[in-house]
Amino acid sequence: MAKAAKPARKAQPHTVAIKDKDYFVLASFRRSLRNFLNFSEQAAQKRGLTPKQHQAILAIRGFAKEDGVAIGDLADHLHLKHHTTVELVDRLVRGKLVVRKTDRTDRRRVLLQLTPKANTALKTLSGIHMAEIRRNAPGMIKLLKQLS
Repeated sequence: MAKAAKPARKAQPHTVAIKDKDYFVLASFRRSLRNFLNFSEQAAQKRGLTPKQHQAILAIRGFAKEDGVAIGDLADHLHLKHHTTVELVDRLVRGKLVVRKTDRTDRRRVLLQLTPKANTALKTLSGIHMAEIRRNAPGMIKLLKQLS
């Protein structure tokens, strides 16, 4: 049976008074996040990947155990339904970015591992993402401090 993506956490009711300045800071912070996401999407596309493919190979590299990551775990991390993740993985396999391997301890499970092609693309993308984060971090930290 397919496992559904975890539902988003419900927002907690605010417990502090919201000032006019807070709306500006919240809007500015959200804009910073959107700017980063837009940067990330364009960077992935310039290197021949869709944003979801980039997110998937980053998740596999970042959260996989030594043997790889299971499709269900990848689906949970990306907040996708299992069947949607399978379709994404199929495209990654066709693009020679990911290989499927049978789990050595549980032969029913399939694990995903990155190929050298994916590792090369990810290293490039991660480097430019880290540079962008470092460039924008001071402003975002300043905004966060204004909200705390």
